[in-house]
Amino acid sequence: MNTITDINFNFPGQLSVYKGKVREVYELENNVMVMVATDRLSAFDVVMPKGIPYKGQILNQIATKMMADTADIVPNWLTAAPDPNVAIGHACEPFKVEMVIRGYMSGHAAREYKAGKRMLCGVPMPDGMKENDKFPRPIITPATKAEMGDHDEDISKADILKHGIVSEADYEVLEKYTYALFKRGTEIAAKRGLILVDTKYEFGKTKDGKIVLIDEIHTPDSSRYFYADGYEERQERGEMQKQLSKEFVRQWLISNGFQGLEGQTVPEMTDDYIASVSDRYIELYEKITGETFVKADTDDIQARIEKNVLEHLS
Repeated sequence: MNTITDINFNFPGQLSVYKGKVREVYELENNVMVMVATDRLSAFDVVMPKGIPYKGQILNQIATKMMADTADIVPNWLTAAPDPNVAIGHACEPFKVEMVIRGYMSGHAAREYKAGKRMLCGVPMPDGMKENDKFPRPIITPATKAEMGDHDEDISKADILKHGIVSEADYEVLEKYTYALFKRGTEIAAKRGLILVDTKYEFGKTKDGKIVLIDEIHTPDSSRYFYADGYEERQERGEMQKQLSKEFVRQWLISNGFQGLEGQTVPEMTDDYIASVSDRYIELYEKITGETFVKADTDDIQARIEKNVLEHLS
């Protein structure tokens, strides 16, 4: 099971490289940015020891397709996708917040709610809700990087503005774009028999000051989906929802005693389990895009990427 987890490209005109948990971003001359989606799997802000076959391809191809499907309502950074694992676009200065939007009380919001909290990122959550209930209206619960370490932290709009992380004028644009993208994403999901439960969007500014969507959009790493068929019945019976997202990995880790806390060890991920995670990612790709997933050549992924990027740049 060939995967791409540890890469180190040096493209012509390369100025810098940023290595994220899953993606690596190469800034080149002439305001060009090359983003490579690896097969690394991150959960609880920890990168798992083994890669997931085809995961990078899946994330990249869903994101590039969704950017094309939303470009009429929100501008984005993308200009080309010369390889299944690669997106190329305008260099941007990222905003230091992630715009998390939730239509349903699931995942992190549900865990906070069960702990007795009724306020998340300065946004009230109604009493009397149960896990996976729909909020009266979608709520934005931003996250930001901690000053130390790489953990995402909840933050309120008031604190974002108070600390000058984002200007008030820019934040209004981020809010507007976030609601618009979530509405479009919900419509796209509904056509495929899915419910877009929650997701996150990241934005940046181009060199000429334009706010654009960056990174990924509506992928299983950034979003949670339920199957629409049977949702109401499962809620009425108090059953877990059938879902497509990375949450199944988090739940598996929790059940094996790992939540990314100090002193905890990542449980062993067997080849069979890794193959099952890959299958779940492929299932989401086919459900959300309505297209059959075509596996890229994985004999030498790094050489393939380098060849395709160099051909595009030339």
